Amino acid sequence: MTVSSLSKLLIFSFSLSLLTSLVLAHEFSIVGYSPDDLKSIDRLVDLFESWMAKHGKIYKSFEEKLHRFEVFKDNLEHIDDRNKKIVNYWLGLNEFADLSHEEFKKMHLGLKVELPKSRGSPEEFTYRDVVDLPNSVDWRKKGAVTPVKNQGSCGSCWAFSTVAAVEGINQIATGNLTSLSEQELIDCDTSFNHGCNGGLMDYAFEFIMANGGLHKEEDYPYLMEEGTCDERKEESKVVTISGYHDVPENNEGSLLKALANQPLSVAIEASGRDFQFYSGGVFDGHCGSELDHGVAAVGYGSSKGLNYIIVKNSWGPKWGEKGYIRMKRNTGKPEGMCGINKMASYPAKNK
Repeated sequence: MTVSSLSKLLIFSFSLSLLTSLVLAHEFSIVGYSPDDLKSIDRLVDLFESWMAKHGKIYKSFEEKLHRFEVFKDNLEHIDDRNKKIVNYWLGLNEFADLSHEEFKKMHLGLKVELPKSRGSPEEFTYRDVVDLPNSVDWRKKGAVTPVKNQGSCGSCWAFSTVAAVEGINQIATGNLTSLSEQELIDCDTSFNHGCNGGLMDYAFEFIMANGGLHKEEDYPYLMEEGTCDERKEESKVVTISGYHDVPENNEGSLLKALANQPLSVAIEASGRDFQFYSGGVFDGHCGSELDHGVAAVGYGSSKGLNYIIVKNSWGPKWGEKGYIRMKRNTGKPEGMCGINKMASYPAKNK
């Protein structure tokens, strides 16, 4: 072999090694672990310790830490097993990796569909005559979506879903993007909604209409727990709505018509285990349509032949795609992916 050939071979081998390292590093950055981490207890312990440091986890005792390690290990095995099987999305180690799935559902959901709400009829829908829909819409790019928030361990998703939709229509109508108070709804909207124990978005819209609007987030900040209602000065309420409307149930076409015009409050079933660790991609995993979580639809689009709806969650920016999830649409099921077409609604505001 000539010196030239040997040099080319060495360069090729180095390039291949570098490429492999980059691919592995990229995969690690996406999912937060390497498959090799599951091959030895020492690597698992090291991974757990680095994960604890990354997320600021501190446990009260060695026994609790040991228990959380076992939960972490079980979750990691689930994540790795699913990543080997799924194609269009992936799971990763996030801040919820030390919670059992039952703990997670109890702490981070909060929609109460069994509340005695008679939903409006399809005749209330205001976007019936919309014909020409754009191929994609992203209200984040249009300046109508505030940064992702975090409900924490309070079951207040209904309040975050409501507020996201009101923030959106307020920006569309006035040109001003104003972050509004979920805590005010949690503390004061108590006729039918139940604070950290769940609620419905339509009730919250009714409360906002009946009580003269909402305060700014900074004037009535989030506590991650129920507080005492403090209406403060009425004149300090900055955003009002003139009404709200329900999207016809199980009608994706109507949902897209509404979504092309403004962000929506929507409900989904988020209790599937893959939802806990969703890290990116177009979600088309297993889920039913037993609604248990309120979120906000803020756009729709397509990627690599998959159509999706952009959903803003309230589990902080470390979850999913910086706090968002893209959920597959055109599933062939009237209720849509995870029931997203079942209970959508939106506020109205006079310009």
